[in-house]
Amino acid sequence: MARTGVRITSLLALSASLALVTGCGSDSDSSSKSGTEGKESKPVVVVTTTWEGAFARAAGAEDVKVIVPQSVHHAPDYDPKPSDLAAVAEADFVLYAPFEPYAEKIKEAAGSEAELVEVNLDNDADKVKAEVARLGKLFGTEDAAAKWKTTFDREYSKVSKDLKAAWPGGKSPNVVSQVFTAWSAKLAGATTVGTYGPEAVTPAQLAELSRKKPALVLDNAHMSTGTVLPDSGAKQVKIVNYPGEDLDLLRVYRNAAVELKKAMASS
Repeated sequence: MARTGVRITSLLALSASLALVTGCGSDSDSSSKSGTEGKESKPVVVVTTTWEGAFARAAGAEDVKVIVPQSVHHAPDYDPKPSDLAAVAEADFVLYAPFEPYAEKIKEAAGSEAELVEVNLDNDADKVKAEVARLGKLFGTEDAAAKWKTTFDREYSKVSKDLKAAWPGGKSPNVVSQVFTAWSAKLAGATTVGTYGPEAVTPAQLAELSRKKPALVLDNAHMSTGTVLPDSGAKQVKIVNYPGEDLDLLRVYRNAAVELKKAMASS
């Protein structure tokens, strides 16, 4: 009888151990599942263009869908397809710019589920950092946004310093910029003596801007109105605002620096 009692006690102990092991396995599975759910819970962000997309990516968003193809030269001319609007309806956040004519369609397609976020599209360094920080807070990705800001500050400073070292004769060049390319003049440390656009330059503006004798005209590649100051001797530089399909905003500054250096070397 004593042996039987010992045997039953041992079996109960073994059962308890197995239950404990099984329980640990369940916790592990639960933890693993929870981790997976955590990854799946990252925000789904739909953006109208690669410009908003680059802001979202900089802010820490990983699942970013762009509506307007990067191949479309003038994004505001794009007419969203039904499939584009369907994607909007599945998003957690929808980013758009107020000047985009299809913004109302985007708002309607988003319905009540997605959070609509109007983005201030301006590549001015201070405005970019403010928007990225704001989006990071909305997405719950503040750490990623802060890390990107650190990288941005370092790279921006490097590119700006390199451009200033390329000033013709060591002097800040006088430039005229389109209203949406003023950020590139700031990047180069150039002296802005006038701005124009987004409409075509009028004869009166042409005369006024020509009198300023700018060395460079910083034109907007996406809204170009042709040669802005013909016969003025100013070198026209094509500045691209929209990032590529890689949604790398820093590349926009690097590419602008390449064009600006070429223009300053030949001015």
